Amino acid sequence: MGLPPATLRVLPPPVPEGGRSLWPGGARSTAALDGAHASATPDAVTCPALLIAAPASGQGKTTVTAALARLHTRQGRRVRVFKCGPDFLDPHWHTLASGHPVHNLDLWLNGEADIRARLFEAASSSDLILIEGVMGLFDGEPSAADLARRFGLPVLAVIDASAMAGTFGALAHGLRQYQEDLPWAGVLANRVASDGHEKMLQASVRGDDLGTGQAGIDAGWLGALRRDADFSLPERHLGLTVASELPDAMERLDALADALAQTPLGQLDHAGWQRWVVRFDAVSPSAPARRLAGRTVAVARDAAFCFIYPANLDSLRALGAELVFFSPLADEPVPACDAVWLPGGYPELHAATLAKGVHCRVTLAEHVATGRPVWAECGGMMPLFDALTTADGDEHPMWGLLPGRVVMQKRLAALGPQRWGTAQGELRGHTFHYSTTESPLHPRCRTEAQRAGGRGEAIYAQGPVRASYFHAWFASNPEAVASLFLAEVV
Repeated sequence: MGLPPATLRVLPPPVPEGGRSLWPGGARSTAALDGAHASATPDAVTCPALLIAAPASGQGKTTVTAALARLHTRQGRRVRVFKCGPDFLDPHWHTLASGHPVHNLDLWLNGEADIRARLFEAASSSDLILIEGVMGLFDGEPSAADLARRFGLPVLAVIDASAMAGTFGALAHGLRQYQEDLPWAGVLANRVASDGHEKMLQASVRGDDLGTGQAGIDAGWLGALRRDADFSLPERHLGLTVASELPDAMERLDALADALAQTPLGQLDHAGWQRWVVRFDAVSPSAPARRLAGRTVAVARDAAFCFIYPANLDSLRALGAELVFFSPLADEPVPACDAVWLPGGYPELHAATLAKGVHCRVTLAEHVATGRPVWAECGGMMPLFDALTTADGDEHPMWGLLPGRVVMQKRLAALGPQRWGTAQGELRGHTFHYSTTESPLHPRCRTEAQRAGGRGEAIYAQGPVRASYFHAWFASNPEAVASLFLAEVV
C-alpha cells in the first residue's frame, strides 16, 4: 500500500486449493460457474447481487460496500463490484477490497445494453455482485432505484442512525414502499452508538410487512455498524481520498470487514444469499472498428492523474490501440507514441511538483509540435495552461501549451451529466470540478448539459490539442473517441 495508482497492482482474490469455490456446494475453477449458477444457460446466468443504497449521500454506502466486498474476498469468493453514476474515487476502494477492476453503471451514461453486458460478464464468473448506489436511492434521473427496478437488483438500504431511534423505521419503510416494484433486501444501520441504541433501531423496523419470510432475517433488519472513526474512509474536496494514498487502507478495510462479520448480513451463508439471486441475460455488443490499430496511446497515470474509468482503457484497446503509461509527477518523459491522453485527477494537490518537472513538459511540447494529438480532460487539462492558482492563493507556472490560467475555487464550479455533439455523433460524459479557467482562447465548441439549467463545458482546441472539463465515457461513442486520438475533426 501507499503506492500511487500508476504502480498499484490489482491482485486476484485467493483461490481455495483445487480451485473450489468457498460457497458450500460450489465446485468451479476461477473461470467457471459454481453451484450458485447451476441454472445457467447459454443466454443467461444467475448470481447473488445487492445494490447498496441510502436515503442520502454521506450515509455510509461506500463503507458498507467495501466492507462486504473485503469480507467475502478474503474468504476466497470472487466478488465483482460496480458503482452507480460517473464516480472515480469510490471505485479505488472497491478495487482494493475486491481485487478486481470496478466499472460504472448509469442508465443514461452507459445505456441499458452496455450495463446488461457488463453485469452478464461479471455474473458468469463471480460468486457475488455488489453495486454501490449514488446519492440518495431515488435521486437523479436516472436514479439508483431505476437501475434496481430495471435489472431486478435487491436493494440494501444503509441509513446513518447516529441521531435517531424510532424514525429509523419510518425511513426504512418509506424507502421500501415509495415505489411498489422496487426489489428489496433489507436495511443496515450505520454509526450506531451502543447495544441499547441498536435494539431501539431494530425494534423500529419489525413487522411482517418488511419480512422476507426467510429464517435468520427479521423484518428486513440486517444489522448495525458502530460509530468508529478508526475505520472511517477519509474525504477531501472531490470525495473520498484515493485508497492508494493511505498506507493503512487495507487495515481500514479489514477492520470494516471484521465489524460487518458480526452482523446478520455478514453471517449469511450460501443458502441465505440465494434469496438475492438475480438472472442476468446475455448481450452481444457489437465490436467497434479497430481505427486505432497499430497506434500507441500514452496515458498519464499517477496520484495527480488518477481519474480513469477502466472501461475507457478497455475501449481504447477495443479500438486497436496499444497503451503505455507514464507519470508526470515522477517527471517521466512522454513515451514514444502516436497520441497522449491526460485524464483527470488532482493536479492542484501536486502543483509545485508539476511546476518543477522538466522532462515531461519538454517532451509533451515536442509531441504537440510534431502535430500528434493530445486529449486532456479536467485535471489533465489544468497543467496545460500557463499557470495554476491553488485554493490558498499560490500561483504555480504550468506547461504553457494553452494560454491563460486555472484558478481553484472554494466551492464546486460545475457538476452533472454532459453530452458532446461531435461530427461522429453524440459522446456522453460528465463534469465535476472546483476550478475555473481564464483564457483568451475561444472554445471550439461546447458540450450540452443533460440537466435543465446546467451549463455546457468549453472544448478548447489549439493545434493537435483538445482539452475540456468534460470527462468522456468512451464506450458511448468509440468512433468519436478514435477521432480524438487521430487528430481528426471532432
